[in-house]
Order: sequence, then C-alpha cells, then structure tokens
Amino acid sequence: MRRRAAEAGLGEAVIINTCAVTGEAERQARQAIRKARRENPGALIIVTGCAANINPEQFEAMPEVDRVVGNAAKMMPETFTSLRDGKPLSCGGDISGLHAAVPVPGFEGRSRAFVQVQNGCDHRCTFCVIPYGRGPSRSFPADLVIRQAAELVGNGYAEISLTGVDIASYGTDLPGRPGLGAIVRRLLDAVPRLGRLRLSSLDPAAIDEDLWRLIAGEPRLMPHLHLSLQSGDAMVLKRMKRRHSPEDVFRLCERARKMRPDIGFGADVIAGFPTETDAMHANTMRLVKECGIAFLHVFPYSARKGTPAALMPQVPGRKRRERARELRMLGEENLRRHLDSLIGRRMEVLVEKPNLGRTPCFAEVRLLSPAPVGSVTAIECVGREGLRALGKVVV
Repeated sequence: MRRRAAEAGLGEAVIINTCAVTGEAERQARQAIRKARRENPGALIIVTGCAANINPEQFEAMPEVDRVVGNAAKMMPETFTSLRDGKPLSCGGDISGLHAAVPVPGFEGRSRAFVQVQNGCDHRCTFCVIPYGRGPSRSFPADLVIRQAAELVGNGYAEISLTGVDIASYGTDLPGRPGLGAIVRRLLDAVPRLGRLRLSSLDPAAIDEDLWRLIAGEPRLMPHLHLSLQSGDAMVLKRMKRRHSPEDVFRLCERARKMRPDIGFGADVIAGFPTETDAMHANTMRLVKECGIAFLHVFPYSARKGTPAALMPQVPGRKRRERARELRMLGEENLRRHLDSLIGRRMEVLVEKPNLGRTPCFAEVRLLSPAPVGSVTAIECVGREGLRALGKVVV
C-alpha cells in the first residue's frame, strides 16, 4: 500500500490497516487513528483492513477519518489514483475482488521476508469474524509464490515465512488439490538459494503427509510449528467448531518431536471462551504444559458481533483476564525450560538486529558481540537471560 500510494503521487497520507480479530484490536485502531490525526493534522487519513471492511460505518463516523477503503480495493493501483483525485470509492463490504496476491519486493526494517500463499477461510469457527473480512479460502498459484520468493532471496533475504489466513488449507481450490506440503517442496526445489523457510499458523487438523515428510527430513524447513490451538478442552473445541481434539494435538506434538527433537512449538490460545469452566481451563493448561508449548499467543475471549459465540453464556471479563495471565505465565515457564535446553549447543541464527537473532526453533538470542543484520550467523548458546538465550558468535 505504501508503494501504491507513492506511485500514485498521493502526497501526505497516513494509511491505517485495521484488524477485527478482537475488540481490543479495533479499540487500538481507533486510538491509532486519533493519534495519527493529532500528529499529522494536514494528512489524508485512510482506513482499511478487516475491521473497516466488516464495519465501515464506525470508521466513517470518526471525524479524524477522511476515507475508508475496503479490503478488495486496498491493493489496487486505481484505488490510490482515485484517492489522489478525490473520487468516490466503495468503502467496504464487497470482498469479491480479493483474489490476487500482490508481489512485495521487500519489508522495510525486517530481516525476514513474508510470502502470502493463501487468503480467506472456508471454516466457520463460532468465535471468528475473519471470513466476513477476507472471504472464502483462495490459494495463490505455485509459480506466483515461487517468483515472489525468488525475488526476495535475490534482494538479500535469507529467511522467508509463508503466510495466509489458513495456510494448511492451501491447494483445496486449485487443480489437482495440491497440499501445503506440495507447495513447500516445489518452492524449496525451485529456489535453492533460500536457506530458511518458516510456516505461519497451522490448523492442527490439516497437516498433510507431504508436509510431515518435509518436517522429518528437510533441514531448510525450520523446526518450529505454530498451531491454531485455541483450547485444550474437548467440549470447548466442539463449541468453537474446531476440527481437532486435544488428543490430536498431543499426538501431533509427539510425532513432530520424534522427527525433530529440537523443534519449538507455538500456539494461539483463547482464554475464557463462553461456557468455559475452571476444569476446562485446567485442561488447556495441562495440554500447554505437557506439550511444552513455549511460544504462546494468548487472547482473552472477545465477543464479535454476528458470531454464534457472542450469543453463548459469557465468562466474566475478570475471569478471562485471570486465565489469560495464568496461560502467559505457563508459556513463559515453558520458554525458560526450552531456552535452558539450548545451552551448550551450536546453531545458526538469523540476525534481526546487531545484537539480536532467532534460532531455527524461533527462540530469541541476545548476541554477545554484534553481527550483520540479515545474515545467518553461527553461535554457541552459552546461557539464558530472562526469556532470551545468550549466544556467543562462533568465528
């Protein structure tokens, strides 16, 4: 969007790309809009993204906002020429045009690049509004994904993450129904200079056998799985309309750890989903602990208008926050154990800042001497400092 605006000669503008996953995300978006207006009184304030697409009226009503742009239009060059010329735009709702990936040559201020392989979602989890902002699942053709990755590697990126709303569903809408494992294999074969590949959040119910083979035997696929877990209780998962059970997750983690003993696990978890009891919360705590999930993203449940979960009996907000805090504390405990297990080992880290890197399993490392940003540098893990490992650069 920054590039499109510059190409159109839009001038002084602030573009705010909103999220609709939680009420807190929308609150922060409104806060950012007000701050942007205070700091840029003469700028054109443009609001887009999922929250703006689902509920454009709330942003149109803000005096700080000049224009609201729907998700389907936010990547189109003509959108930005229309903004420049003051022409009217469709402000949201329509997501029929969300079918094309837009190549991105680089990511300012980041040492890791991202390639979108998929957008949208065909599932209807009872807590989620994402399908209303992104539409049904659409996979991007392999040749486009490969070209994008090759360009990024040519531009100096040593590590790429494959992203999307539901990347485990990749290929279900393409001829032959290739799975995520198939695109990962094609990408690694076609771009041999790509040294490190990561995957964004995965549905535990949809990891295909091709991908399992790569997890077991492909060193360029980083040993790090981030799971769309949401809960560790069977009844809560059913009420969420998730497709996996707690037993599925236990088996998944056990299988992955046998294949790659150095693997790191992350997960998204919702605390205080409607009807969740203390015993159900305890089941989630038990799963997180026993599976050793060290990189937790914890969200107190946020009711989203129009979703089935918003009509279910709600857990009090205080209880949601308490459960979220307990889960975060457990995640930190797991992370400290994970970091302690790295001490004495040599590994290669992607340097994100002169004194900060990421191990293959996604642990953060403070480097005891600086290294070039964007490089892959060999280190020896010599200790732990809080929630980071300490690494000595190996010359």
